[in-house]
Amino acid sequence: MSRPAKASFCDYASPLILMRNILKTILAILARLTLSRFKPRVIGITGSVGKTSAKEAITLALSSKFKVRSSFENYNNELGLPLSAIGEYSGGRSFLSWIFVVIKGFAKLFGANYPQVLVLEMGSDRPGDIEYLLSVAGKLDAAVVTDIGISHLEFFRSPEALAKEKLSIFKGLNREGTVVANFDSPKVREGLKSARTNVLTYGFDQGASLYASDFQILKKDNSFGANFKIHYEGTVVPIFLPNALGLPAAYCALAAAAVGVAFGLNLVDISASLRDFTPPPGRLRLLTGIKQTKILDDTYNSAPSSTLAALETLKAVGGSRLIAALGEMAELGSASEEGHRAVAVKILESGIQAVFLVGDKTKLIADELKKRRFPGQVFWFVDSDSAGIPIQNYLQPADAILIKGSQSMRMEKIVKEIMAEPLKAEQLLVRQTKKWLDKP
Repeated sequence: MSRPAKASFCDYASPLILMRNILKTILAILARLTLSRFKPRVIGITGSVGKTSAKEAITLALSSKFKVRSSFENYNNELGLPLSAIGEYSGGRSFLSWIFVVIKGFAKLFGANYPQVLVLEMGSDRPGDIEYLLSVAGKLDAAVVTDIGISHLEFFRSPEALAKEKLSIFKGLNREGTVVANFDSPKVREGLKSARTNVLTYGFDQGASLYASDFQILKKDNSFGANFKIHYEGTVVPIFLPNALGLPAAYCALAAAAVGVAFGLNLVDISASLRDFTPPPGRLRLLTGIKQTKILDDTYNSAPSSTLAALETLKAVGGSRLIAALGEMAELGSASEEGHRAVAVKILESGIQAVFLVGDKTKLIADELKKRRFPGQVFWFVDSDSAGIPIQNYLQPADAILIKGSQSMRMEKIVKEIMAEPLKAEQLLVRQTKKWLDKP
């Protein structure tokens, strides 16, 4: 008697893929019905880095005048964006929970409580993602592009193809819509040639519509914050972000100011609103560590441009010793080696005394540091779990340590290991839900 053939992975995966595609279709239809029913003004945000923080800053700035809702958490894909539009969270792995999500979504079509403005993140890991998300979101009142680097390059044939994908968000604007773009990003600036509508640019370059000057990190009332001025059409307004650090925070504030101006707000009101801006967990947040140390927690994700900015921020914050704990940067494709070696060059410029590297690709950083005769110490670990205790033992009072890496490296585990108040991890750190904590 012959044995029955063993089921392959595809036999199990196919029904799951089918169910996901059905769910994707249902959510898209429901989102389109919701947006057609309530007709909110819609803002789309894309870019290689800074989308979530820009979303939070834009939401905060507009909330002084409008009823605003933004994408939940990092809901920026084919399931997350429709969920944000209908105002529901993911059903996770529970089929029954998803049924309730859909039922509640349809029930809300008959309600009246819907925001005037919807701020939606739009992620793109593969060609065509932006086009699909625009097909769900409909015509945009503003399209924001934060930056275009080399992150998420894995499924694109070249950096130019990635840039083309991100910039395709301009096609989703309505006739009166406004492009809000980072003038300091070369690929974004180049892409503005394809923008056929109102354009507001932002950055530190004085050629931008709104530009920042006099940036510095100040310590006020025993806490650090970003301080700078925003210039727009002859008006100059000071900005202080008491809970934010580094240039990334300034770029978020500039994006928010540009969107606010496009929506009829004045800079003084925008400045006042942004004083309450706090970057989401894992985005350049300063935490207190054990032994009276300072932790610069930037563990949400990582890309070359954001890592260079984080290293610059560590230098500005200062400490008796500067230490960097860096996980590998994923999804860089053919640009992976270039990106990791660029980080090594920045480490040499930042006055760092010790580097803790996590993950196989960070060996490129170690190699470059060795070639350039880095005078400090370099330690390498296979994963974040094995790095936590050695880092804890290495720290001395008044040290400052940057912890950063791609999501897959789970560098927040190191932060939890060395933070002064680990019982506040759920409140202060990224990826503290049961779903993430249960992952190895």
